[in-house]
Amino acid sequence: MAEPQDTESSLMEHLLELRTRLMRALMGLGLVLVVLLPFTSRIYNWLAEPLIERLPAGQTFLAVNPAGAFFAPVKLTFFVALFFAAPWLLYQAWAFVAPGLYQREKRVATPLLASAVALFYAGCAFAYFLVLPMVFNFLVKFKPDVIAITPDASAYLDFVVVIFFAFGASFELPVAVVILALLGWVTPAQLKEARGYVLVGIFVLAAVITPPDVISQLMLAIPMYLLYEAGILAARWLVPAQADGAPPVSGRR
Repeated sequence: MAEPQDTESSLMEHLLELRTRLMRALMGLGLVLVVLLPFTSRIYNWLAEPLIERLPAGQTFLAVNPAGAFFAPVKLTFFVALFFAAPWLLYQAWAFVAPGLYQREKRVATPLLASAVALFYAGCAFAYFLVLPMVFNFLVKFKPDVIAITPDASAYLDFVVVIFFAFGASFELPVAVVILALLGWVTPAQLKEARGYVLVGIFVLAAVITPPDVISQLMLAIPMYLLYEAGILAARWLVPAQADGAPPVSGRR
C-alpha cells in the first residue's frame, strides 16, 4: 500500500510534468504563429483563391464589420499556425501519457497517432484542392443572374474552416474504426456486417455538414466510405495479434 506522502509526491510530479508539456506546446504554437504573422495577407489571399478565381474580374471580398478586414486574416493565421504546430502539440501530449503505457500499446499507438495526423492533413488538402473549387464553381454557375456574390471576409473564413474541419475529421474514420476494434467494442466481422447502415449514415452525415449541393456531399461521402473499408482491413490485420493473451490496448501498468 502506497504511503500518502508517496502518493502526493507522485501527483505533484505528474502535475509538474503536465505543466511543462503545456508550456512547451504553447511555446511551439506561439513560435509558429510569430513566424507566420508577417505572411497574414498572403495566407488569406491563398485561402480566397478558390472563390476569387470564379468571380468576375476585379471583384474582391467585403468586410461588413470594419474590423473584419483585420481580424479575419489574423484569425486565419492562428488556425494555420495551429495546423502546422499540430504534430508538436500531439508529441507533447504523447510524451506525457507514454510512460504509463505498455510496450505493446506504444507500438500500436505510435502509428495510429501518425496516421491520424496524416489523414487530417490529407482531408484538408482534399477539401482545398478538389472540394472548394467544385463547390464554388457550382454555386457561381447556378445562381440567379440577379444575385451578385459579394462574400464577406469573416463569413468566408468561417465557411472554409468548417469545410476543412469536416473533411479533416471525416478522414479520421479508419483510425476510429481501428481503435474501436482494438478496444474490443466491435469485431472486423461486425464492421463488415454494418456496411449498409454505415453507408446510409455517411450520406446523412455528408448532407448535414456540407453545403447544400450534391457535389460536395458525394465528395465527402465516397472517400469516407472508402476509408471505412480501409479501416476494416487495418482492423483485420491488427486485432488477431491480441489473441495471444497480450494485454488489451486500454490496459495500464
